Amino acid sequence: MKKINIGMLGCGTVGTGVARILIKNKDLISSRTGAILNLKRIADIDITTDRGIRFDDGVMTSDVYKVVDDPDIDIILEMIGGETIAKDLTLRAINNGKHVVTANKALLAGQGNFIFRAAEEKGVDLAFEASVGGCMPIIKTLRESLAGNRIESMTGILNGTCNYILSKITDDGSTFKVALLEAQKRGYAEADPTLDIEGFDTAHKLTLLTSLAYGVEINLDDIYIEGISKILPIDIEFAGQFGYRIKLLAISKNRGDAVEARVHPTMITFDNILSNVNDTLNAITVSAEATGDILLYGHGAGMMPTASSVISDTVDIARNILSGSTGRIPLLSYQMKNIRKIPVMPIDEIFTHYYIRFFALDKPGVLSRISGILGKYEISIKSVHQKGRKVNGSVPLVMLTHQAREADITKALEEINSLDVVSDRPALIRIEDENSQD
Repeated sequence: MKKINIGMLGCGTVGTGVARILIKNKDLISSRTGAILNLKRIADIDITTDRGIRFDDGVMTSDVYKVVDDPDIDIILEMIGGETIAKDLTLRAINNGKHVVTANKALLAGQGNFIFRAAEEKGVDLAFEASVGGCMPIIKTLRESLAGNRIESMTGILNGTCNYILSKITDDGSTFKVALLEAQKRGYAEADPTLDIEGFDTAHKLTLLTSLAYGVEINLDDIYIEGISKILPIDIEFAGQFGYRIKLLAISKNRGDAVEARVHPTMITFDNILSNVNDTLNAITVSAEATGDILLYGHGAGMMPTASSVISDTVDIARNILSGSTGRIPLLSYQMKNIRKIPVMPIDEIFTHYYIRFFALDKPGVLSRISGILGKYEISIKSVHQKGRKVNGSVPLVMLTHQAREADITKALEEINSLDVVSDRPALIRIEDENSQD
C-alpha cells in the first residue's frame, strides 16, 4: 500500500485534533483511502507540552523548514493561522510542489486570489473545507454537489461565539457583557473577541463562499460588516414580541451583474429554520436553481469538528495523488479563467425591511415628527409600538417598516437623530422576512 507523507505546521487545538485522528484512526483511514497517511513531521514552537498523543521520535520539530522543504512530504497541513508567517509558509510549500490543506479563512479571504493562482500555476491542490463552518461540508457542497446549479443565495450563521451570546441574551435575559464573559469562561470566545463579535470572522467565511458560489474574485474589502456588540436586550425582547429572533447572519445573493454580500445582526421569523439554531452551532441555507433550499447544520468550530474537515480534505488529496488526478476539481469551484470581477452591491443600494428603535421624549407630537421624516424619504411604516418605562424622561418607540432602500433609511435616521425629542441615537436592525408580501 502506498505511503503518503504528511507534514503539519502548528499543533495547537485543531492541529492536536488532526494528529489524534490521523494516529488513532490510521487503519480506518487507510481502508477507506487505499493509502497509508503517515504523519511524518510536525513543526511547532512548543515541542515539549504533553498533548495526550504519543508521537514517534523525530516527528516534532521547532524548525518549520524541516517540514515545508522535506522532499518526501506530499501534503502540508497549515494549522498556524493568521496572515503573516502562514502566508509565507503556504506559498513556500506550493512552490515546493506540495499540496496544502488549511483552515485559515483570514489568510484566504485576504490573500486568496494570489494564493489560489499560485497553486493553480504550480499544479497542486489547495483544500480549505475547515475554513468555513467547521464540520459542515459547505465547500464540498458548492464545489461538487451543486456543480450543475445556479446558486441564487446563501444565508448562514457562521460564528459560534456570536450565536452563543445572542442565544444567552434571548433565552436567559443576559446582558451582552454577561453573555460575552460566559462565552470566554467556556472557551467559546477569545480574550480579545473583536474578530468574532464585530463580524470579521463571519465576513472572512462569507467572502470565500461568495467566490465559490458565483465564480467571482475574492473580495473582502467590499463586504458590509456589522457586529452584535450594540444589540440590547430590549431589542431582542421586542423582536420576540413581533415573531422574530435576532441572529448574526452572513447573507449573499446573486443579482446577475452584482452580488449582495453582507454580515450584520438580522431579524428572522420563528418559522425560519435558522432561528432555531442556537448555542455554538452553525448552519447555512443554500438556495439553488434545481435543488431549492439545502440546509447544512453542525458544529462550526472546536478541536474535533474542525479536525474532521481537515482530515476529509487530506483524504481527498490523497485519493487524487493515488489516481494521478490532481486539479480534478477547480480550487474555487470555477475554472480559473472563468472567474470574473463582479461588484459587491454597496449596502446603501439594498432593499429590505427594517426594525428601528428610538428613545424619545414622552410628549405630544413626537410620533408625527418622526413619521413625517420617514415619509419624506418614502419610507412606509408597517407598525408602531411604544412600550416600557421611562428612562430619563424617554420611552422606547419601535417601528417596523415596509421594504425600503438602505440609503433612504440612513438619511432619515440622521435627520431624526438631530431632533431635540430623541434622546439617543436610533438603533437599526435589518429584517429578512420571506413571509412579507412587499
